[in-house]
Amino acid sequence: MLSIKVVLCTLTVLILWGAEMDVDACSCSPVHPQQAFCNADIVIRAKVVGEKRVDTGNDIYGNPIKRSQYDVKQIKMFKGPDQDIDAIFTAPSSAMCGVTLDTSGKMEYLISGKVDASGKMHMTLCDYITPWDSMSSTQKKSLTQRYQMGCECKITRCHTLPCSISAPEECLWTDLMMEKQMYGSQANEYACVKRADGSCSWYRGVAPPKKEFLDIEDP
Repeated sequence: MLSIKVVLCTLTVLILWGAEMDVDACSCSPVHPQQAFCNADIVIRAKVVGEKRVDTGNDIYGNPIKRSQYDVKQIKMFKGPDQDIDAIFTAPSSAMCGVTLDTSGKMEYLISGKVDASGKMHMTLCDYITPWDSMSSTQKKSLTQRYQMGCECKITRCHTLPCSISAPEECLWTDLMMEKQMYGSQANEYACVKRADGSCSWYRGVAPPKKEFLDIEDP
């Protein structure tokens, strides 16, 4: 089963929790895993054990709003409220940024999403959702500390050469330009972390970075 990569919804598609919208496609722009983590309300490791179609309210015309409800077994929470997540909601089709997951309970996922006004977790194709086994060991370790350490930093994607950062709080994401793939070594092995002087820099390593680190490290 193909991994669902880290992506961020653009203005091409506007997802409203309280209303259905007719759209032709879901358009998203890739983001670094750390950026997706920082943007999410909830990030969990879980298995999907069931799915059903449910009504989640009515639109402005009184028509029921349909959603897919995934029943999940939470394994670990990396970010979110002090309670287990047992259900996640998504749109019923990929055209509306709805997510399709394996419901056999055999596959573990890393799932991120948003929380609505009622406290329910929702996910779209524009969130960070990928099979746990497809993640690098660095990515998995970064979920517990390093990504959060860099949430005040900004990861700027290099679209075309030449490219550069415009502020010391930025890290330049060059996987596409340097490795000809969006999710290369910077996405898989690095975190953008704030340094002692307030600037941000890429960090690679198993241990959390030292507070005074000044450049990319490899312990």
